Amino acid sequence: MAIQSIYGQTPSAGVIKAGNEVKPTPYEAQQSFGTFLKEAIQEVNHKQFESDQMTQKLVMGGDVELHDVMIASQKASIALNATMEVRNKVIEAYQEIIRMPV
Repeated sequence: MAIQSIYGQTPSAGVIKAGNEVKPTPYEAQQSFGTFLKEAIQEVNHKQFESDQMTQKLVMGGDVELHDVMIASQKASIALNATMEVRNKVIEAYQEIIRMPV
């Protein structure tokens, strides 16, 4: 998953302007976050699928190098572990918010 620069992006139409500061609407921010999360999970799934395919090719005697299979496997593993850590932090933050007194 490549990290893209935020410079040069234009704000979308559904924004709230507060003074000189431009803020997305809550609905727009939710949709944007949901889209980002969905794409990130799809990328992790793609890496897992790619690793599985390369492993199958290696087992069946296909034209694939062992080091390429190991690299793909490690990429998939790291992506999954990073996703799990982010999930754990989100759950931890949610639990902290739930424990806050009202």
